[in-house]
Amino acid sequence: MSAPFSFIILTYNEEVHLPRLLQSISDLEAPAFILDSGSTDKTIEIGEQFGAQFLQHQFENHPKQWDFALKNFPVTTPWMICLDADQVVTPELKTRLKDFKDEEHIGIDGIYFNRKNFFKGKWIKHGGYYPFYLLKMFRYGIGFSDTNENMDHRFVVPGKTEVWKDGIILEENLKENNIRFWIDKHNRYSDLVAMEEVERMKQARAQTEKPNFWGSPNERKAWRKQLWWKLPRYVRPSLYFTQRIIFQLGILDGRTGIIFHFLQGFWFRLVVDIKIDELLSARIPSEKQQKDSESI
Repeated sequence: MSAPFSFIILTYNEEVHLPRLLQSISDLEAPAFILDSGSTDKTIEIGEQFGAQFLQHQFENHPKQWDFALKNFPVTTPWMICLDADQVVTPELKTRLKDFKDEEHIGIDGIYFNRKNFFKGKWIKHGGYYPFYLLKMFRYGIGFSDTNENMDHRFVVPGKTEVWKDGIILEENLKENNIRFWIDKHNRYSDLVAMEEVERMKQARAQTEKPNFWGSPNERKAWRKQLWWKLPRYVRPSLYFTQRIIFQLGILDGRTGIIFHFLQGFWFRLVVDIKIDELLSARIPSEKQQKDSESI
């Protein structure tokens, strides 16, 4: 009996990660679809060895890539599971998926998985990073990618959801063991986040998820983001880093964990704030020049 769900995976030069992920789901007897964005390594060869179907699409950002994937693969199952190439399905989650029956989830549109995140081989257990719930499984044709986000991609469902606290995925990007890769990646991400926040200031971009502190994990995150946008730039990175290290016990993650919390919780956020000011400053002359030209 085939599974009532299919997998969709995004890839770009993921030969180091893809075998690990596909092996973890290989005995679930579920279709696997891979949207690639021009890999030049053995990604496609590896995927085809596991029977995955491929499409190619030029990458712009994660939300738009997921949107394309959900709209263009020949999915026939009632449910989808969307995973990043550097994630792995644990045996505990695999057991839940083997026992999953669509008829037992009538009225449910989405399911949150719990995530364990690793940095340089270290599980980041504190600092707000565990438990950490991601909407990864949802009804096909009902769940969608939130394209109102530039970088912080998530899926959205209109109806009820479940949270599988013991349904854990492991996430470890082995490329990030090289700190240059991590910094270059997050430098690119900071461009997207800064542009997105400036657009929100100009009311050119709206928030899809309803902010609700008592709601689903996504709704709680939307509430926290609204609070974040109201905090003063340059102050908020320090506040956030302090919260993660002290109040969320990030200091217990040891040297490697503290490095991660500093880079992801302070450095990245500070760079975003600097780039926001650069974008705002760049717009002032152009607006002034436009007014001057109109007065001539």
